[in-house]
Amino acid sequence: MNKHYDVGDLRSLKEMGKLTKPGEEAFKREPQLDPLALEGKNTAEPASIKYLRVALQLVGVAFIVGIYTLTLIWPSGWSWHTGHHTPHYLQMILGVYATLGIFLLIASRKPLAHLSLIWFTVWSSFVHAGIMGVQALANSEDRAHLWGDVPALFVLAAVLALLTARGAAAKPA
Repeated sequence: MNKHYDVGDLRSLKEMGKLTKPGEEAFKREPQLDPLALEGKNTAEPASIKYLRVALQLVGVAFIVGIYTLTLIWPSGWSWHTGHHTPHYLQMILGVYATLGIFLLIASRKPLAHLSLIWFTVWSSFVHAGIMGVQALANSEDRAHLWGDVPALFVLAAVLALLTARGAAAKPA
């Protein structure tokens, strides 16, 4: 059984006189290889986690700056108000989404440690998009939302749902 030492252990052994130069047998020995090269090393994260990290970063940035920008560029598809001012409810929803965006950026560092936040984002986005879709169908002046924020939120939720681990795969190693 091989005992592994760190640098501090080696200094202590040298000071006690127990550390010696390797003998001839050390040079004649077969090298010991770990066939999977996994012992003691960090393994690369799965591609699905990498894609989830990127998706969380994109969604986070979109929530922080993208939604407000789109309400200015395409108000009929992204802003549920009329006029040239930002109504109170829009200010509130932008604040909530910007806050969620910040937390999604934080979650992108260790997605498996933030699954509840990711699944909250998925399900709340599906619900929000569903409600907006019904309202857009019921009110002809809001139909442009069926081509703007409604499908965008459904797509965002679907992408995060597809990339997020479930069951045993969701358990961090």
